[in-house]
Amino acid sequence: MSPLNKTAAVIVTFNRSAKLMKVLDALAAQTLRPDIVLVVDNASTDDTAALVAARAADDPTIRHLRLPANVGGAGGFHAGIKAAYQMGAQYFWISDDDAYPRPDAIAALHDALTGFQADNGWRPSFACSRVEWIDGTLCEMNCPRTVWDWARFVRPDRAWPLVDSCSFVSVMIPRWAVSEHGLPIADYFIWFDDAEYTRRIARSYPGIFVPESVVVHDTPDNRGVNFGLVDDKSLWKFKYGARNEASWRRSRGGLISVLAYAYGVRGQMRQGNVPARQRRQIYGAILKGLGFRPVIEKA
Repeated sequence: MSPLNKTAAVIVTFNRSAKLMKVLDALAAQTLRPDIVLVVDNASTDDTAALVAARAADDPTIRHLRLPANVGGAGGFHAGIKAAYQMGAQYFWISDDDAYPRPDAIAALHDALTGFQADNGWRPSFACSRVEWIDGTLCEMNCPRTVWDWARFVRPDRAWPLVDSCSFVSVMIPRWAVSEHGLPIADYFIWFDDAEYTRRIARSYPGIFVPESVVVHDTPDNRGVNFGLVDDKSLWKFKYGARNEASWRRSRGGLISVLAYAYGVRGQMRQGNVPARQRRQIYGAILKGLGFRPVIEKA
């Protein structure tokens, strides 16, 4: 691939070596293989380092970026995109260590980004895939959000709706968006880092949803982010999500936006019969978000 199309795959992993190897298998089978496959290792304590080193010995495109500590998905994607940017990548394919792209998934995203601009004169800020669960149904936690005029450029042969946010499970981001809008917020640690980042870069122009690009997300169950599902096992993640979104809303929409968010979270938790002890911790995380001012760094 020419330097103008140099593509880096950025995969963040933590102690899921078996699934990570399936991701690397899927990347090796791509019709448009990334020039760089950057495995960002959040200080895994399993056999991740040894397995990646063995793969890299046979495949020079694979790079292992081992971080000194677990900085969460947000910190991992921050470090990975920054490193790939410094390596000269022009396109960044971002995904998790448990999501397996079909052989033409990356090519479809790249073709959609360049094809949309050629057809319409606008350059999308990102292109995201259709994320399916292991049974072929739509993965509820990875649905992009459409803009009001989502169908403006949709045609039978190019059904690419406009969207303003998506998850970090199979999204391709062009270099110009990183140059203009900076990196994902590392201090988020986990949850809402993808929504904040794609909404931020979409200020230039929305992204596009590319349904012909398909990945399979190998999660234990298929459910979205709903605060009615809070339990002891997932509480820590929901607390990060509540803090991060409250902080974002405070900076973007002020206190009224945070109150509206808190009211919605309250409704979900009441409907889901979340115990009072857990509800109090979620409300505390929202309050913490009011004073949380993370820094946006340039690449």
